[in-house]
Amino acid sequence: MRVLVIGASGFVGQAVVRGLTAAGMTVLPAGRSPDRLRRLFPALPPVSCDFATDTEADWQTRLRGVEAVVNLAGLIRDGGGGFKRVHADGPQALFRACRAVGVTRVVQVSALGADEAAVTQYHTSKRAADDALAQDSGTLDWIILRPSLILGPGGASHDLFAALAALPLPPRLGPGTWQVQPIGIADFVATVHNALQHPGRLACRLNIVGPEAMTTDALTATYRRWLGLPPVPSLPIPQAALRLAGTLGDRLALGALTSESLTMLAAGNTAPMEPLVETLGVRPRTLAEALAETPATAADRWRARLRFFPVPLRLSLAFVWLWTAFVSAGVYPLAGSLQLIAPLGLPPWAGLTLILGGAGLDLILGVLLLIGWRIPWVGAAQLLLMAGYTGLVTLFLPDLWLHPLGPISKNLPVAAATLVMMALETDRG
Repeated sequence: MRVLVIGASGFVGQAVVRGLTAAGMTVLPAGRSPDRLRRLFPALPPVSCDFATDTEADWQTRLRGVEAVVNLAGLIRDGGGGFKRVHADGPQALFRACRAVGVTRVVQVSALGADEAAVTQYHTSKRAADDALAQDSGTLDWIILRPSLILGPGGASHDLFAALAALPLPPRLGPGTWQVQPIGIADFVATVHNALQHPGRLACRLNIVGPEAMTTDALTATYRRWLGLPPVPSLPIPQAALRLAGTLGDRLALGALTSESLTMLAAGNTAPMEPLVETLGVRPRTLAEALAETPATAADRWRARLRFFPVPLRLSLAFVWLWTAFVSAGVYPLAGSLQLIAPLGLPPWAGLTLILGGAGLDLILGVLLLIGWRIPWVGAAQLLLMAGYTGLVTLFLPDLWLHPLGPISKNLPVAAATLVMMALETDRG
């Protein structure tokens, strides 16, 4: 079977592409970045696509010779109309193209909760595409999979709950009784495989859940056991603080933590599992069993413990550079600064240029760090500038190394923190 998998570069998409390829199918990974797809799947031909802009005609060209389509494309946050374009309008153009060229089967991956009771933009946009596909008069065989949380190493939700579990006191989300019914990534891949291989017509919506409905407290505790950490009490979090965390997640792109994800958790995320077993023959394992398949390593514990550090680290370093620029050019007397660099033997105009130019560079780098522009480049420039400052001081103002407040020796931990920030931000990107 020749299968086009849309959204192939994401966590779920990568697992589905590899699982279907291992099962002997001819898989065409599709997404917005062909270069990334080539790196992920060097043996497979990438397909460039973008639900935000592609038309039905674009899809018809790509679908020639394709027997089945799996749509895994999705956004965590809206970003100014993204839900409508990527979850609703784009897939509908795809479905029309599938009918036009005679694709045999469409597997549409939606979300548990994308039903008549949906209230979030995430769910209603998913439901719009589902409804359009379900209106097919019989020319296209389709199935709509509505999964609960899909969890496994490398996934955004997995990373979030592992990070919460690794905190000294894991936070209690809401009352601690919000319920979810997660399914492991390997079981979800088996579900997609069986949906593609099913011999009869499907034409149904199917909730995809694990065997165990569990509270968010139990979910966090399960992850803590997986990480090999001892049990500890949960820390209650006020609703106002949760709302603030969701807002920050929306604005700072903190993985799966968003206002909408918290709303969906509060609404509950459970369903009977037996229809999945009866329709596709997949009996998912419990979360603990699924996680046990890939035991946590020291690297997993490091990843979990550092999950919330990149943004605070970047902002704190940005503050150091901005404050230095402000003090150098606007607070500390210029006469004092000129006296400080007198051992360099520069004429007054050159000394003033050095002071104000250095403050200007500090300001530019601080602003770029604040807005998160090309962090590896900005970090490298900061390291070079710190090395230059330190070299000048060592040659001409060595007494500053003996200053009791350590104005120069503190460059060493700042440089180390910058290197850590560069590594963490590069990984996040």
